[in-house]
Amino acid sequence: STNANPFFLNNDDNENRGRYSFLFDRDRGQLDLGRSYILVVNPPANSNFLQRRIRLTITNVDEAQSIVSYTATSLDGLPISTDANPTEIQGEFLIRNAEREGLVLGLLNVDTGICDLESIRITKSADRATAEPGDTIIYRLSLRNLASSAVQDIVVTDDLPLGFKFLEDSVRGELQQESVDIETTRDGATITFTTTEPIPEGGVLNIAYGVQVTPDGIRGDGENSAIVAAERDDNGWDIKDGPVVHRVRVDPGIISDCGTLLGRVFVDKNFDGHQQPGEPGVPNAVIFMENGNRITTDANGLFSVKNVLPGYHTGALDLTSLPGYTLAPNTHFSEGNSQSRLVRLEPGGMARMNFAVTPTFNEEDQQ
Repeated sequence: STNANPFFLNNDDNENRGRYSFLFDRDRGQLDLGRSYILVVNPPANSNFLQRRIRLTITNVDEAQSIVSYTATSLDGLPISTDANPTEIQGEFLIRNAEREGLVLGLLNVDTGICDLESIRITKSADRATAEPGDTIIYRLSLRNLASSAVQDIVVTDDLPLGFKFLEDSVRGELQQESVDIETTRDGATITFTTTEPIPEGGVLNIAYGVQVTPDGIRGDGENSAIVAAERDDNGWDIKDGPVVHRVRVDPGIISDCGTLLGRVFVDKNFDGHQQPGEPGVPNAVIFMENGNRITTDANGLFSVKNVLPGYHTGALDLTSLPGYTLAPNTHFSEGNSQSRLVRLEPGGMARMNFAVTPTFNEEDQQ
C-alpha cells in the first residue's frame, strides 16, 4: 500500500530505500505523556529475516519548546540498531504543523535494524549409536554460517554425559577443507572450543574430537548437548544456536565395575539367621539404603538392586512396614541382632544382606 502521509517514500529512491515514517496527532492525545506504541516490522515474504517488535513510550512533553521525548525498547531482545548494539534508546522530536491547516502532527523517526532469521546453525553427530565401557567415540560438531556476512569469535560449549572421558589430543578443526587451530579448555564435564578463524558467508566449520567411555557411563543417560555463540562481522551483533543434543546408548558389555545387592526378609523359626525349608519369606518389607533408596521385597520376601557402585553399603530394615513382626534373635552371630546390615561390594561382584524376623505374638497363645 502507498504511504499517503505528507512524507512520501519511494523504494525507487536508493537513498531512502528501507525508510518509514509515522505521524502522531497531538489533538487526539497520541503524544500524551506515558503513551506507548508497539512498532512491528514484518520482513518481506520468503526472506531470511526475523520480525522485529519495539515499544515506543512518550517519556516527556515540553509544551514551551514543542519537544517530545521518547524511549524505544526492543521487545525481542535484539539490538535496535547497529550503533553499539543498544536494546533501548532515548530520543526526542519536534512537534510541527503539517501541510493541512489546523492539524498538529509529530514526526517520529526510529532507525531499526532487522536480523537474519537464523545466522548460525550447529549440528552434532557421532561415529556410532551404541558403545561399551572402553570404547572410543568420535564426535563431530558442524557450524554453518547462515548470515549475510562472516561470523567471528566462535565459541562452542559442549557438556559431556556421565562416564565420558574427553581425549584432549583428539581435537581437529576444518574450515573450507583447510585445517584450522582449535583451542580447548575443560571444566569438569564441560568442554569449550574456540577459534580465531572467522567463518565466511555460507561456510562450514567442522570440529571433531574423541571421548572414551568409562564404566561410569552405564549409569549415565549418554546424552550430551552443545551450543555455539559468535559475532557477526558486519554489525557486531551476538548470535547463537543450540543446544543440540546427541545420545549414545551405553551397553554394559563385559566390563563393568558395578555390582548387585540382593537379599531376603524371612521368618526365622530356629533363630540361626539362615532361611530353612518351612521358613517363609515376608512380602512388602521395606529396606532403606544409605543413599535414601527405598526397596520393597517381592511376594517371596526377596529383593535385588543392580548397577550398584562398589564399596561399603548399608541397608536398614523398616520394622514399621512389618506390623506383627520384630527382629529375630540370632543365637549364632551377634551382628545378626542389628536392624541394619553393612556389606562390602566388590567391583562387578555381588553382596547379600538378609534380615530375619519373628512374629511378636506366641502362636500357641493365639490357638
